[in-house]
Amino acid sequence: MLNILLERLRQGHRTIAFPASLPPLPPRYRGLPILSAGPCAPGCGSCAGVCPSRALGADADGLYLDLGRCILCGACAGACPGGRVSFSGDHRLASSTREGLILRPGTRPTVTPLEPARQKLFARSLRLRQISAGGCNACEADINVLTTIVFDLGRFGIDFVASPRHADGVVVTGPVTRNMLSAVGDTFDAVPDPRVAIAVGACAISGGLFADSPETTGGATPHLPVDLFVPGCPPHPLTILDGLLRLIGLKTP
Repeated sequence: MLNILLERLRQGHRTIAFPASLPPLPPRYRGLPILSAGPCAPGCGSCAGVCPSRALGADADGLYLDLGRCILCGACAGACPGGRVSFSGDHRLASSTREGLILRPGTRPTVTPLEPARQKLFARSLRLRQISAGGCNACEADINVLTTIVFDLGRFGIDFVASPRHADGVVVTGPVTRNMLSAVGDTFDAVPDPRVAIAVGACAISGGLFADSPETTGGATPHLPVDLFVPGCPPHPLTILDGLLRLIGLKTP
């Protein structure tokens, strides 16, 4: 026992200071995409052509990127001859609305806190039931990381529970396969009102790389009243945590 206590003292405090301060992210971390203003070359399409999830496109208003489909692979940045697409180290990717994930030059996603009634109820105690609806386990793993000593999700009053009847909302990962569609609906229906729904990862938002598969149903977006969209493939744990805290009205850097 003495050796255990000595080792614990040697290791010191492991929980990050976030949201009081932002922990350093590795240089190779690829965060919020940045689109620069300016015209594309006529008929170019180089960046859109290499995007595996068809997240990039152009319309009458110019270049846009659907962060809800983007897997942050970075292929577009290397393919754009004009350098109009780049990636920052900004972890703040979450949005309150699906439309807020459509990026254009000078825009970024934002999270609007829940309305006062739900915010007051959930700000100090938010219990969530996670639903893996056909995911590859990457998003699920990064959600699980939030419960470790490094992020310590419980210090914010947020925890994951086993039963939807004990939950305040659901967190859906995966493209929601046909086999999981009824389970997602039944689980959400079992959560008592008022409740929240959160879509984590490109698959849960849009179907991601599996959007064209007849075995998937486009993620949680078509089936649930989603309150928070957390894009990525998978999202960094800090991105998920930042979105959750903003949703319940806590300030983050």
